[in-house]
Amino acid sequence: MSKEVIVLSGSGAIGIAIVRRIAVGKVLLLADLKIENAEKQAQELRNAGYNTHTIACDVSNRESVNKLVETATGLGKIMGLVNTAGVSPSQASAQQIFEVDLYSNALLFDAFSGVMAKGSSALVIGSQSSHRLDPFTLEQTKALALTPTEALLHLPFIKEVNDSLKAYQLAKRGNALRVQAEAVNWGHRGARIICISAGCSSSVNDNGNLASDFDKNFKDNFDKINKICVTPHLAW
Repeated sequence: MSKEVIVLSGSGAIGIAIVRRIAVGKVLLLADLKIENAEKQAQELRNAGYNTHTIACDVSNRESVNKLVETATGLGKIMGLVNTAGVSPSQASAQQIFEVDLYSNALLFDAFSGVMAKGSSALVIGSQSSHRLDPFTLEQTKALALTPTEALLHLPFIKEVNDSLKAYQLAKRGNALRVQAEAVNWGHRGARIICISAGCSSSVNDNGNLASDFDKNFKDNFDKINKICVTPHLAW
């Protein structure tokens, strides 16, 4: 009998919290740009009884993503894909954010859509911040949802953005739109694809955002609710 495989891209706190819940009794493949990060998490998971493998992967590189797919399919049938790899406005330039937070998700959809098993699910991370953008035009909405992956970063309204916060919001909104567009095709294979837009959580990215001055609205919203979501809650 073929083993069931869960793939996690990005071995940070949010992703680890998720796979701790869904990878019990399955084969877990951790992918991270820095293999030492994946190995550190993998050792803790192995000590807790998880059957864990690791691989170095740059999710913004097609060859690297294809190698991830090859490795995952070699372990068994893929029942879950979780992509939490990403950078925040306090960490990266607008161009880097578009490459890692927008292009890479589209790349993963391309690579994994044909190999997900019946009954499987894929999860990508959006952001509440993306819902603070002004409404898109119909043309912009269609472009983010349907533009072929290799042309995404060449869209005029993407290329003109130099502000890292706006780039982050556009990228995360684009992820949600592409999930909507991909859902039908994935459904035909008996698979689901999901995007969740988390609020303020105790992740490295959000902690960095709170410590920086780039997004006053983010801090104001946190001050109003005076509550932060611990990362295990995102997995519930």
